[in-house]
Amino acid sequence: DNVHVSGRIDEGGREMITKSFNEIESDKLERIFELQKDLNDRIVKERDIDLHYDEWIRQWCLAIFSETNEILDEINWKHWKNYRHIDNEAVKEEIADVLHFVVSLALTCGMTADDLFERYTSKNGENHERQDGTVEGREDYKAN
Repeated sequence: DNVHVSGRIDEGGREMITKSFNEIESDKLERIFELQKDLNDRIVKERDIDLHYDEWIRQWCLAIFSETNEILDEINWKHWKNYRHIDNEAVKEEIADVLHFVVSLALTCGMTADDLFERYTSKNGENHERQDGTVEGREDYKAN
């Protein structure tokens, strides 16, 4: 595997642990899933929410749509209005909000961080093949 862990002592005498990029990224995605599950469980319990599977899917999709609209509200997409400075920090916050709901949707569908990673990387490879024009029936994706 691409996992390598090593230790060293920093200037303050503390042991520093170094992990490979792949392990760090996997840990971060798993942590995001854990944090979101905890938040979702808390909200369901404290608010006594009881929705069916299809209702949860709809709720998460609407939340993603709503947060995506909030990103649009932060940028200059309205050609009929005067330009204004874009608050990039606000855009980043809205992206984090979108991720909250994407992970909630994935959790509702029974996906783990590993499942999402595998599906993402598979789809990413397919999208590269489409751009190369090597997917049968998808030649219209190839850049000229």
